[in-house]
Amino acid sequence: MFELKPISKEGIPRALEKVERYRLLNEPVEAESICRDILEVDPDNQEALVMFILTLTDQFNKGVSGREAYALLPRIKDDFKREYYKGIIRERQAKAALSRGLPDSNYDAYEWLEDAMEAFEKADKFSAADNDDAILRWNTCARIIERYKLTPRPPVSKGLHLPLE
Repeated sequence: MFELKPISKEGIPRALEKVERYRLLNEPVEAESICRDILEVDPDNQEALVMFILTLTDQFNKGVSGREAYALLPRIKDDFKREYYKGIIRERQAKAALSRGLPDSNYDAYEWLEDAMEAFEKADKFSAADNDDAILRWNTCARIIERYKLTPRPPVSKGLHLPLE
């Protein structure tokens, strides 16, 4: 195993620029690694926490779970951002479920989009008057539900038994 080398605190601004660049180049693994390096020397860096969440969600289509992204949310100090990025995580989980196209994934997507919309509504209550970001995301979720004609999971009927053969 290799011992990782720490970055300097002075190098954090340049490292954050690289995170953004790697995300734009669709190289989330590289961006994730840099976020981990930043947070190793500055665990409360709010920008790095947000970027880390985004780099993890960029990988949902590749099988990365949302567990670590959710675990980062309590470390975000701003109420608006905490709820907003909770919504982003759920929205991106829904999109990943839709792209997988597995049985019941449409129901999973609906549930995640519904949860995302709830988080965006909470975020909107904390937003500044000139910040409509949460509303924009809420509207996107509503349009995805409409576009894919997503519906809630049907209730499971009790007593439904298949005949034994």
